[in-house]
Formats: sequence, C-alpha cells, structure tokens
Amino acid sequence: MGEGDLAIKVKMLFFGPLAEAMGEREIEVAMLQGSTARQLIDRFRLTPMLDSGLRVAIDGVVGANLDASLSDASEIVFLPPVSGG
Repeated sequence: MGEGDLAIKVKMLFFGPLAEAMGEREIEVAMLQGSTARQLIDRFRLTPMLDSGLRVAIDGVVGANLDASLSDASEIVFLPPVSGG
C-alpha cells in the first residue's frame, strides 16, 4: 500500500477443517479501500475450495457478491461444505 492510499481492515473467520488448515480461526487483514472478497480469496489461495463447495458469508450474508467492495471492519466467514448422512 502506498502513501495516501486508504486502507480498510477486515476480519476473516474460518470454521471446521479450514480453520485447521489455515492454522487460525480468525485473521485480520489490511487491504486497500475498494478491495473485494474475491481478491482476499485469491490472496489466501482459497479459490480452489470455492469450487469444492466452500461457502462465503460477508457481514452475515451467505452467498453475498464476492466482487462487491468490502467495507472497513467487514467480516468474511468461510464455511466448509456440510456433509449429511
């Protein structure tokens, strides 16, 4: 981030096996204002998991638009696929 760029801070929350894989349940990330959840997903190399059923909630909305700009203090929750039986 360059001088004069406006930054936001977002919180990522991980559940289930993803929390174990990430080694954290919660991560705070600084991003440029106007950044999207998709950019965050790319940054943490989670894109392949989207194809495997990973669901994403942004500020409590499951299935929110991943290409919409995030707000300061947004909460992005990564929910693993649920298997029934």
